[in-house]
Amino acid sequence: MQLSGKTALITGAGSGIGRAIAEVFAREGARLILNDLSPTGAEVARALGGVFIQADLANQADVRALAEEALRQGPVDILVNNAGLQRIHPVEEFPEETWNQMLQVLLTAPFQLIKYTLPGMKQRRWGRIINIASLHGLVASPYKSAYIAAKHGLLGLTKTVALEAAEYGITVNAICPAYVRTALVESQIADQARTLGIPASEVIERVMLAPAAIKRLIEPLEVAEYALFLASEKAGAITGSAQVMDLGWTAR
Repeated sequence: MQLSGKTALITGAGSGIGRAIAEVFAREGARLILNDLSPTGAEVARALGGVFIQADLANQADVRALAEEALRQGPVDILVNNAGLQRIHPVEEFPEETWNQMLQVLLTAPFQLIKYTLPGMKQRRWGRIINIASLHGLVASPYKSAYIAAKHGLLGLTKTVALEAAEYGITVNAICPAYVRTALVESQIADQARTLGIPASEVIERVMLAPAAIKRLIEPLEVAEYALFLASEKAGAITGSAQVMDLGWTAR
């Protein structure tokens, strides 16, 4: 098993991409420390034999407490920053409180968790940090200013930490998928429909998949298997990268 003897801390593990990553990592022998805002994360942890730590990543004190408890549970060898949220507003109407909340969850919380877990990885001279970014870390779309700003920042953080940590046997990479079939995307479909004044049934075809060459949503398992590769020894030469899973979106 590829991750036997390794402990992985995964945020946003109660559903979607985070849950899929937890299931794949468990299959490959990893010991799991799972975080989610929702108690559904506890159900996932029980099913996979892992530890659950509930924390609100919109609260910096909660993030610190999460890191401290995770480190008490055992050394964190693999960190997967996956937790996310999305709100859609024209920039002039974007509530400042919502903007700040989104940057905390999507950018500052990953920075905090990297900061707290990196020393142990350096001490053991091995580590994997995987940031679940987005196609929107590379390109922009209307009405998503906070999300896009945060994901662009996450790619910059990924590259910087990769340069700082490389000599310690630690790799730091981001995965940048297009739209994945998750509850978060379902909520985006409804938000886009309201914002654009079109039926929800048209959002996927006219907005989400219009620039893509492959006309389908990505499945969470596809992202999870890619994360497994980046966490494995096979990817030891890959760091500071933005791994694009964009259905051919940026090929144009």
